[in-house]
Amino acid sequence: MSNSGMKQRLHDDMTAALRARDEIRKSTLRMALTAITKAEVAGKEARELSDTEIVDVLSSEAKKRRESVIAYRDAGRAELADKEQAEADILAEYLPEQLTEDEIKALVTETIAATGAAALGPRGIGKVMGALQPKVKGKADGSVVSAEVKRQLGA
Repeated sequence: MSNSGMKQRLHDDMTAALRARDEIRKSTLRMALTAITKAEVAGKEARELSDTEIVDVLSSEAKKRRESVIAYRDAGRAELADKEQAEADILAEYLPEQLTEDEIKALVTETIAATGAAALGPRGIGKVMGALQPKVKGKADGSVVSAEVKRQLGA
């Protein structure tokens, strides 16, 4: 079926959820596999995604769920927010361990020092973010990292 270990794991877990009659897990994993398939057929020709690319797709889907939770809570729709939160929690099981706030602060401080962006002030944001992206990809929300870079550079 697939040469991707991550995709196979998602498929196996969905089958197990189907057998266990775990509706929320089944529907979440089915949605994730659909998103992966869409990404595979997007573009000029279909291709198999690597595990890293699958993690990127899952990160994107998890971010959508987190944003929906906030929107539903603000609108007073607790039952929908709880469903989205449950989906986000299931997707989080397949993502790398997320960095803590302290780890993000330390990485930003270290990267600012390494790039010499402190002297540039707010103009150094792009330089720092470019150097940070490979280190935090899939492990931290980009908006949180960006906010910390801006805070440390005084933007």
